[in-house]
Amino acid sequence: MTFLLVIIVLALVFDYINGFHDAANSIATVVSTKVLTPLQAVIWAAFFNFIAFFIFKDHAVANTIGKTVQAEFITLEVIFSGLIAAITWNLLTWWYGIPSSSSHTLIGGFAGAALANAFWNQPGLDFDAIVAMDKISKTLFFIFLAPLIGMLISAFITLVTIQHNLVYKTGIIVASCMLTWFAFDYFEQAKMVEATEKVYGLEKIKATLSRGSQSVAGSESGSEDILDAEQRLAVWRELKPQVKEAIRGYDEVGSEGLSLQVMQLFPESLQLDGQKLSKAYSKADNSVMVWGIMVVAFLFVLAFWYVEKFTTPTAYRVGDMFKKLQLLSSAAFSVGHGGNDAQKVMGIIAAAMYANGDIEDIKNMPDWVPLACYTAIGLGTLSGGWKIIKTMGTKITKVTPLEGVCAETSGALTLFMTEQMGIPVSTTHTITGSIIGVGATKRLSAVRWGVTIQLLWAWILTIPISALLAGLVLMLVRSLS
Repeated sequence: MTFLLVIIVLALVFDYINGFHDAANSIATVVSTKVLTPLQAVIWAAFFNFIAFFIFKDHAVANTIGKTVQAEFITLEVIFSGLIAAITWNLLTWWYGIPSSSSHTLIGGFAGAALANAFWNQPGLDFDAIVAMDKISKTLFFIFLAPLIGMLISAFITLVTIQHNLVYKTGIIVASCMLTWFAFDYFEQAKMVEATEKVYGLEKIKATLSRGSQSVAGSESGSEDILDAEQRLAVWRELKPQVKEAIRGYDEVGSEGLSLQVMQLFPESLQLDGQKLSKAYSKADNSVMVWGIMVVAFLFVLAFWYVEKFTTPTAYRVGDMFKKLQLLSSAAFSVGHGGNDAQKVMGIIAAAMYANGDIEDIKNMPDWVPLACYTAIGLGTLSGGWKIIKTMGTKITKVTPLEGVCAETSGALTLFMTEQMGIPVSTTHTITGSIIGVGATKRLSAVRWGVTIQLLWAWILTIPISALLAGLVLMLVRSLS
C-alpha cells in the first residue's frame, strides 16, 4: 500500500508538471497577442483546465493509456519506473524550452518499463504479447496526424474568417457546425455500443473463446464454458443491429430510458445490469461538449455581424473584436487540454490500482481519481511554463489576435474529436500544427520551418528516449531491491 501511495503521488506530480510544461500551449497565443497578461492568462487557462472535469465524463483516453500495456505485465515497479522517466524527460525539455509532448513521454515511459520487465523475466517474447500494439500504433500515427489535422482546420477557419462576404461566411460556419454535430453524434453512438458490449461482457466472451483451443480444450468444464461463450457471442451478433437502432433514439429517452429499451432486447437468461448500463450511457453522452461548440460558433457569428452591420468596421474595432473572441477560443483550448491530458494520468493511477488489486478493471477507477488529476493539472498550469511560451508564441510564426483565435479554435476542435475517439494526442503537437496552419495561410515563408523541424525531431525522439529511460530506471530499481 505504501508503494501504491508513492506512485499515486508521483503521478499527480507528473500531472502538475504536465500543467506548467504545457501551459504554453494554452496561453502562448493569448499572451503573444497581448490579449491577457501572463498572470491573467495562466489563471484563465487553469480555471478552464479544471472545468473540463465537468465536461469530459467518459474518460476514453484514460482507458487507452491504462491498457497500453497488457494486464499481466502491469506491476507497481513498471508504473513507478515509467513515471520517473516521464518526469525526468518533462523537466529536461521544460528547462531547455523544448515543447515536447507530455502525453508521449508518459506512454513511452510506461511501455518502455513494461518491455524491460517482460524481457527481464521472459526473454524472447514478442512486442505484441507485452504492449497493446493497436493502441501504440494509433498514438504513433497521431504524432503526425494530430498537427496535420490542426493545421488543416486552422487554415480552413482562417480562410473563412477573412472572407468579406458576411452571408457567405455565416453559411460556411453553419454548414461546418452541422458536420461537427453529425460527427460527434457518431462518436457518441459508437461509445454507447462499446458500453453495451462492456456491460454484456463481450471482452470476457472473446477471451474465453481465444483461450479455449489452447488451455481448456478437452476438459468438460472448459467445453461448457466455450459453448456458453459461443452462444452469448451469437446472441450479441444477432441483437447488435437492434441495439444500434435503439441508441439512435437516445436524445428522446435519455440514459435510463435507453437502458430499459436495450435490456428488453435481451433474453431473461442474459439480462444486463440496468444500473451499470444507464451509467455507461450517461458517461458516453457528449451533448454538453456539442452544445458548447455550437454556442461558441454562434457567438463568433454574432460578433462578425455586429461589427460588420451595426458599427462602422474599422481596423481598431475588428482587432478589438478578435481580442475578445480570443478569450473564448483560449478557454475552449484549455478545456480540451485539461480533458485530454488529465485523463492520461488517470489511466496510469487506475493501472497502478489494478496492479495492486484495488480495482478489477482499469475503467472502474474511484471518483476521487478524476477530481485529483484535474486539480493537479490546473494547479500546474497556474504555475506557468514561461520557458516554452516564447517558442510557441513567437518563434514559429508571428501571431495576431485573428490568427490566435483561428489556431486555438482549431486546436480545441482537434482535441475534442480525438478525446471522443479515445486517442491520447499531444496538445503540444496539436497547437503547433494549428499555429503553422494560420501562418501558412499568409504565405509559406511566414512559418519559420527551421524551428518547426527542430520541434518535429523532439516529437519523434520523445517516446523512444522515455522508453529507454524507463527501462534503465527499472533495472536500477531491480538491482537495489
